[in-house]
Amino acid sequence: MADPSKIQTPPQAGAEPRPADATASYWHPVLDSAALRDAPYAVQVLDQALVLWRDAHGLPHAWADRCPHRGARLSLGRVCAGQLECPYHGWRFADTGRCVQVPALPDFVPPAGHSAQVFAVQEAYGLIWVRLLEGPHSLPLFAAESDVGLRTVNCGPYDVATSAPRIVENFLDMAHFSFVHEGWLGERGRSAVDNYDVQQTATGLVATNCRAWQPQSNLHSTQGAMVEYRYEVTAPFAAVLTKVPPPGTTALAAWRESIALMICPVTAQSSRVWFRLAVADFDSPDAVLQAFQNTIFVQDQPVLESQTPRCLPLDPRAELHTAADKASAAYRRFLKRADIGFGTC
Repeated sequence: MADPSKIQTPPQAGAEPRPADATASYWHPVLDSAALRDAPYAVQVLDQALVLWRDAHGLPHAWADRCPHRGARLSLGRVCAGQLECPYHGWRFADTGRCVQVPALPDFVPPAGHSAQVFAVQEAYGLIWVRLLEGPHSLPLFAAESDVGLRTVNCGPYDVATSAPRIVENFLDMAHFSFVHEGWLGERGRSAVDNYDVQQTATGLVATNCRAWQPQSNLHSTQGAMVEYRYEVTAPFAAVLTKVPPPGTTALAAWRESIALMICPVTAQSSRVWFRLAVADFDSPDAVLQAFQNTIFVQDQPVLESQTPRCLPLDPRAELHTAADKASAAYRRFLKRADIGFGTC
């Protein structure tokens, strides 16, 4: 697994990213929960280097990856007796972030100002989420998570050399199915996008009455079908797709699925992506479900990384638009309305 702190994306002329604005007040996924064990782990979100670690109770913590003493990376240290130890001079920090021991001065009692920079953190959907600034926003909602008739499994992460908004917009786009996903989610002879409905919401938008002809819309498809889609943007860099194939077109009679897209904006022009599947299939191995989703996203990735600028233009004059793009146009308006500047231009 690549360390997102090492993703380097060269800036592009004419695509200078805007400041983070309100983006830092939202929750962003940064790591698979299972990846954080006994040792500290370096991640990056919104250009901020973080160290993640678990205390003696197994609770996760997210701090700036910098010791306040001499600036060494705390992620190079270790966890000792439920405290995080700096690799340089052995300073130890309690789970509150406060330094509790300076080995060079055994009798010294560190004052409150001797503390690491602490950020809000929580676990959900099999991921660790971080918020850099206080804000009113909750974690993105994935309603299918509580559906006992569905089973969940995560796919990813995928490191993608483009902005988070570009990835969300691609997720909302049906017009590319017949070309990027030919033979799977579309075919060239049936590329027309029927009219659909878009409504703005507090978290973004909802697109309904979306229909697309798909040769193989899911793992269990037995024939091509006109599949009904419903999209919902649940946070600036998160969205949910619900797919309903017609009866009789899948090997599993009760097949239904929801797919959540959850993105870590590593830098303004690079991202880490997860999908969380909720499917009516309790028999297929995780790897089989993940392989289908992987096939689809690997088709998307090179096209996403080819788009210029990598930051998503919010000026409506910067790119051309058609009626088939109404969901992405509504998404751009939401980002502007919500003052989301990170990954846009």
